[in-house]
Amino acid sequence: MELRQLQYALQIAAERNFSRAADKLHIAQPSLSQQLSKLEKELGVLLFQRNTSSVELTHAGAKFVEQAQIIIDAVELLRQEMADISQLRTGRVVVGSMPITGAHLLPHVLPVFKQKYPEVEITLLEDSSMNLEKLTASGQTDLSLLSLPLEVPSLTYEELGEEKIDLAVPPEHPLAVRSESGLRTALAELVNEPFIVLKEGQGFRKMTVELCRGAGFEPRIVFESNNMETVQSLVATGMGVTLVPHFIARAPRSEFVPVYLPLEEPVPSRTLVVAYRRGRYLSKAAEAFMETFKSTVAELTKR
Repeated sequence: MELRQLQYALQIAAERNFSRAADKLHIAQPSLSQQLSKLEKELGVLLFQRNTSSVELTHAGAKFVEQAQIIIDAVELLRQEMADISQLRTGRVVVGSMPITGAHLLPHVLPVFKQKYPEVEITLLEDSSMNLEKLTASGQTDLSLLSLPLEVPSLTYEELGEEKIDLAVPPEHPLAVRSESGLRTALAELVNEPFIVLKEGQGFRKMTVELCRGAGFEPRIVFESNNMETVQSLVATGMGVTLVPHFIARAPRSEFVPVYLPLEEPVPSRTLVVAYRRGRYLSKAAEAFMETFKSTVAELTKR
């Protein structure tokens, strides 16, 4: 049994498809099938049930994948620890990020980190918060920028800080005049407003809906988008209102800019965190990146 065969089996289990698994592994599909057949013959069990449309784990396959992941993790742990012991200056950190928040925070964090550690390679993986939790739990990222609460129990985290939530309204909206007076807006005042929100799978969409429900109403959603910039632009053109993380409200990129208003006390907020798999060994490079993230966000929140 070879280590690469364990990796092949894990990738097939993750993709449930030989063709996609081969693409991810950068090998030819016949070679992948051959290696799996060789492994199954050596073990004397069938690991995957093949059919025309999908690939499913057998009972033996499920047990094998569970143990294979432990072995792969142990090997990676050994490699990371040996690299740190040898005090290599080079390294690699895979960072997961929510596209919306990362677009506004990472430009502050990455230059600081690269200046301190110019030889450390940073790989950025962007996805929805739901998918990022799964990717982090499976070890495909070292660290991920997320917000609480986390749904996957195998993750742990370190807090970056609290981020206030602002209200965004069209420039011609009756509430827009409050931007000059400093008056705060209660969420309950938005009960009859059309809402523009992010699509399912984005953590901030869930937060928006839960905040509205906490204020006693179900938001009337008229438009959805995967992109917060699109959401804000639609608000600016008068299509509805939305809630916006404070860091994002401070840095609009579109020519269509809504009016941002503070919400009534207690001001809703979300807790930004750097999450990683519980029990995972963090390399010195990953730890350094996390510390840079924490210190940089701390400075941003003071502004």
